[in-house]
Amino acid sequence: MLTMIRAIVRPEKADKVLAALMEAGYPAVTKYSVAGRGKQRGIKIGEVTYDELPKVMLMSVINPSDKEFFIETVMSTARTAGKGAFGDGKIFVSDVEESYTISSGVKETDYVKEGVAP
Repeated sequence: MLTMIRAIVRPEKADKVLAALMEAGYPAVTKYSVAGRGKQRGIKIGEVTYDELPKVMLMSVINPSDKEFFIETVMSTARTAGKGAFGDGKIFVSDVEESYTISSGVKETDYVKEGVAP
């Protein structure tokens, strides 16, 4: 079974995370612009509360044996200043039951690295 990683990161960190993943051998990533808030409930500046902050979601499907390395690559790249800060993001991990390549119709049961078909 494949593993899906969804990482929500600060917009200013997204390109750095994508570059680190590419360098680590994970070129297949989907990037979404999203908005939301975490435990900090947004940011209050003066009398105005911004409760939906811009973020970027990066999604990738990987081999389960690569999960820890992939997560550490994202965490170390997306974290701000040493120990990190509120709003650095969140990573979600889930199993992928099936995956299909639309162009070929091939059902992928194993992770395919760098576009090499099974």
